[in-house]
Amino acid sequence: MLDFPRWKQLWLWSITILACLAALPSLLSVGGVSLPEGLPSPKINLGLDLAGGSHILLEANPEQVKRQRLETMEEDVRARMRQADPAIRIGDISTKDGTVSFIVADPGQVDAAREQLQTLTSGAQLTGQRDWDLQVLDGNRIVLRPTQAGIDLAISQAMDTATEVVRKRIDALGTREPTIIRQGAQRIVVQVPGLKDPAALKNLLGQTAKLEFKLVDSLALPSDVAQGIAPPGSEIVPMEAAPGSDQPAGAIAVKRLGGIKGDRLTNAQQTFDQQTNEPVVSITFDQQGGAKFAKLTTDNVGKPFAIILDGKVLSSPVINEPIIGGTARISGSFTIESANQLAIALRSGALPVDLKVVEERSVGPDLGADSIEKGAIAFGVGTVALMLFMLITYGRFGVYTNAALILNTLMILGIMAIMNTTLTLPGIAGFVLTIGAAVDANVLINERIREERARGRRVVNAVEMGYTEASRAIFDANITNVIAATLMFVFGSGPVRGFAIVLMIGIATSVFTAVTLTRMWVAGWLRRARPAELVL
Repeated sequence: MLDFPRWKQLWLWSITILACLAALPSLLSVGGVSLPEGLPSPKINLGLDLAGGSHILLEANPEQVKRQRLETMEEDVRARMRQADPAIRIGDISTKDGTVSFIVADPGQVDAAREQLQTLTSGAQLTGQRDWDLQVLDGNRIVLRPTQAGIDLAISQAMDTATEVVRKRIDALGTREPTIIRQGAQRIVVQVPGLKDPAALKNLLGQTAKLEFKLVDSLALPSDVAQGIAPPGSEIVPMEAAPGSDQPAGAIAVKRLGGIKGDRLTNAQQTFDQQTNEPVVSITFDQQGGAKFAKLTTDNVGKPFAIILDGKVLSSPVINEPIIGGTARISGSFTIESANQLAIALRSGALPVDLKVVEERSVGPDLGADSIEKGAIAFGVGTVALMLFMLITYGRFGVYTNAALILNTLMILGIMAIMNTTLTLPGIAGFVLTIGAAVDANVLINERIREERARGRRVVNAVEMGYTEASRAIFDANITNVIAATLMFVFGSGPVRGFAIVLMIGIATSVFTAVTLTRMWVAGWLRRARPAELVL
């Protein structure tokens, strides 16, 4: 137990020094000092409660999810009836009263139609319940009614997707360690430390980024479109107004079905038009989306198609020639900033549901500075008191304990910086707690050594036995702490997870410094001094 060969000493010192060096950038930044350019400088991020920032509460409209499910089911029904062998002829599909209903032209094909729809209505495999109830009325009229279980699952999945999209968009802005969590069934909490002006963030998060390419209905009469009347199978979509203009930009009629959605995008970048030098957004489709876009443009050369973003037409160019490269450009009245924000939104994916800001507040750094100051005072007073107690009580072994305590503090900061974690106010509490745990380990070791000396063991045997026996209790106690911290991290959120992270790091470093490092120092002193007695 007290044998530390040279390679082992070098290994332990290397780990300690590297972790302590990683803490320097964070410590120097407190005094306004930064390392020279080119040197690695990991730093600890401060949470919203310490650094200030923006807090935004977003809310979704579940009715929109229900409408989207009806539209998707309508398209799926048409596709299934066409793909059946032989094809099943059906009448117009109605989505009134929250149901999808249609008439099968040939009553003899009703059973075949039901069979085709089984996979569409089989529902959520995880819950074992159906998403849709299928009924046949009047012999040949099929009605699909969404179940409550299916609606709840769709809303939950939409909110999960929306949470991830929000996270990707915020990460693309370059902000660090945002807190993004679901609250209830249809709300998302967004906290971004260090962000003082939430206007750009609100604009980005409020943008659904639902991109669609639809054919323009050239048969629609302008007078009907102006009155909001669309031909069967089409819909009226307003045009995007020019920047700075309060005048309505009009509207056009587009085919409701058969277009391409932006969920097939693989990339979006802000670029410039080579001829006009205006900012545009270049998009790239995946293989399936590129093939579908190529077919759309090939089959409709000479016809206009609309580029629709969040329910508004950005432009409606004429397809002059097939676009078969899987890439396209979105033009409009963009600035560089707005084009870049749209590219970020498209890269992150479209929000499956619109999000509305229902609460917004900015947290100033004054409260955080006060918390840091009081936390530092508490930490300083507690640490000094502990160090004095250890010196008075254990003498030389108290010196080793205090040295381990200092290194433990630096190692916690260094590892947090390397892991790019965020320090919150509960994290400071976890930080102080681990300092007490580190001292507690050395108290157990030192008291055990005293007991072994009192029993008449020689100095070396007493020290070795003290470390061996006390280490078992230390490891057992810290394993239970790690289990508790792991559970808090897995099931907690926000500040609770911050506390758990600091606690787990602190437990690991305190055991390393209090047990391994002090044992190495004591072993070296015993080899050099060979004392006949211990002042302990």
